[in-house]
Amino acid sequence: MHAVLHALSIAGSMTWEITWALILGFALSALVQGVVRKSTVVSLLGDDRPRTLAVAAGLGAASSSCSYAAVALARSLFRKGANFTAAMSFEIASTNLVVELGVILALLMGWQFTAAEFVGGPIMIILLSVLFRVFLRDKLLRAAREQAERGLAGSMEGHASMDMSVHREGPFARRLFSPDGFTATSHVFVMEWAAILRDLVVGLLIAGAIAAWVPDSFWRAFFFDGHPLAAKLWGPVVGPLVAIASFVCSIGNVPLAVVLWKGGISFGGVVAFIFADLLILPILNIYRKYYGVRTAAFLLGTFYVATVLAGYIVEFAFGGLGLIPDQADARVPMEGLSWNYTTWLNIAFLLLAAVLLVRFIRTGGLSMLRMMGGSPDTGHDHPGHDHAGHQQRGQQPGDTHGGHHN
Repeated sequence: MHAVLHALSIAGSMTWEITWALILGFALSALVQGVVRKSTVVSLLGDDRPRTLAVAAGLGAASSSCSYAAVALARSLFRKGANFTAAMSFEIASTNLVVELGVILALLMGWQFTAAEFVGGPIMIILLSVLFRVFLRDKLLRAAREQAERGLAGSMEGHASMDMSVHREGPFARRLFSPDGFTATSHVFVMEWAAILRDLVVGLLIAGAIAAWVPDSFWRAFFFDGHPLAAKLWGPVVGPLVAIASFVCSIGNVPLAVVLWKGGISFGGVVAFIFADLLILPILNIYRKYYGVRTAAFLLGTFYVATVLAGYIVEFAFGGLGLIPDQADARVPMEGLSWNYTTWLNIAFLLLAAVLLVRFIRTGGLSMLRMMGGSPDTGHDHPGHDHAGHQQRGQQPGDTHGGHHN
């Protein structure tokens, strides 16, 4: 019983350490998603030129998503005409180039890992685009499109198919700070939290259990700690394999990354582990449903190679610049609650989250939660975002009379 309580206390301490950062990250992402329409995203991703892939990465980073929602959204973009490589670049960026991930990495592991995220992510996208150029054949791509058009459900389909952005016209700032923008922001914010919550809780519990129950000596032997060159070569290879087997994706894998880093995995191994969140077994099964067995195998192979190579590049580049932190300084949060800056930040951002949650509930958001699983072919536009003002004057959330939809 003591061991269980110890594991739960570590998980709780980690949760308290990162709460404000998660709220900040999802709030910033919600602001962007609230005013950028998915139809606009599709129109910008029509080919695989470097400029288009850069746009895809930028849009993906702005539309932070849980891994399941990101995968479903990438399939949706592909079905609507986006280039396959651009859609995959968008998918990678929306889980690995996001603000909340960077802030949490800085809090738990050091700013060097945040820098590695934003350096390694684009490198992985470049490597993947090269692999697609060399190995992706038209026949396989046609088969993937035919399978995608069947519209088989994976996970978070309803969430991915919803367009929660403001639909009225006008300058960006006017839409952002309008009542409709407030409503759209609250809807995106709460829906992103609902999508990520399961993986975050599972990741924290797994990390707490491993930190409490698995001795550091096991990890040091497994990661060849004490053999610098072997550790650097082994880390990026085995990091993604640990991620695949962990079943934990998106932000949820950061607490486990802390434990692995403290246990002796190399710097590049941590980066490769974090970037492999799109290769966990449940998502590989979704790739099979979305694109077919052969394309799923192709994605597994190319994503894995790109992840490993990105890990190596980051390892040796940061090592050469002297930017790799000392593993001895790594810590797993165990302090629990105390009156420090983290507590004050958590209180402030929890109040912000409460305001957004109230707005979400008062503007018909609960019906959206029931559609999160949904179908990939329904729920594209959720009613109500153009009508926040009407709702405040007594219109029911579900009444779409007078709306302005695409």
